[in-house]
Amino acid sequence: MAPNLHGVWALWSTFRCMPAKSVMPGAWTVAVYCAAGPTHPELLELAATLGESLAERGWTLVWGGGHVSAMGAVASAARARGGWTVGVIPKLLVHRELADDDADELIITDTMWERKQVMEDRADAFIALPGGVGTLDELLNAWTEGYLGVHDKPIVMLDPWGHYDGLRAWMYGLVDSGYISQVAVDRLVVVDKVSEALEACAPA
Repeated sequence: MAPNLHGVWALWSTFRCMPAKSVMPGAWTVAVYCAAGPTHPELLELAATLGESLAERGWTLVWGGGHVSAMGAVASAARARGGWTVGVIPKLLVHRELADDDADELIITDTMWERKQVMEDRADAFIALPGGVGTLDELLNAWTEGYLGVHDKPIVMLDPWGHYDGLRAWMYGLVDSGYISQVAVDRLVVVDKVSEALEACAPA
């Protein structure tokens, strides 16, 4: 079915002949921010482990809707374990990031901003994997809004091999020079294991 790209977004809800779902809408939902470019084996393994672990907990995955790189790995692994997946992708990236039409819900937005807003609205918590500019944009938006009190959802950076060490050093430098507060930095939880990320995201 050709996507309807008119309006704020088009929503496809697909119910295919797949293994029985352990996750349904209304379950605890985690937004995963991750890469759509690199294919490093350790990155794909990390994303797949996270996707499997989310499904095993009965949680819903909301992610950027792509079927490539870490995006594809996290969603495919979640579905393989019976997880419910919600993809959110702007129409200009439908072909570039290969919109994942196996998603249980695929939301196509008009803009990048709307993508971030839909993901943030749908999520109960956020996990950022190693990524590039797009991942940083999503992470910083959720982080800033969390610090400002727009939401009180957990924000977790899952960084097993120090991908974000330079960013964190820069942030601490901004604290030292008075540009941001330590409270803002503390709003972000940094872990190096999937199990720790899930614990940080778990309902209170």
